[in-house]
Amino acid sequence: MPTDQLSRTFAALADPTRRAMLSRLSLGEVTVGQLAEPFSMTLAAVSKHLRVLEKAGLVSRGRDAQYRPAQLDARPLAAASGWISDYAQFWSDNFDTMGAYLGRLQSDQPGSEPTPGTPLAGEHS
Repeated sequence: MPTDQLSRTFAALADPTRRAMLSRLSLGEVTVGQLAEPFSMTLAAVSKHLRVLEKAGLVSRGRDAQYRPAQLDARPLAAASGWISDYAQFWSDNFDTMGAYLGRLQSDQPGSEPTPGTPLAGEHS
């Protein structure tokens, strides 16, 4: 089981049902029953998903008389977003390098610029 916060966040986000639950919770707090409505699963299954989200720090549960509304806590998502954005520059640099390389390949072609759909040098159709 993941022990650091970032690992818990990504593990919780790995499941599409939990991502859908977070999306619903972004609209405001709800009860387990309200959260379960769009899903064809038992309340027990919804509660298990909620526990994973709680352990990841993405959901907090309050106490209001006899029910415990769930609400989104987006702070762990900010850390995950920051981690992902660190790689944006990596991909941007790689695409820029690839674009420059393709530009050199095209300029090395004899004649005019290739027409769309025309393979570049070394490509097979």
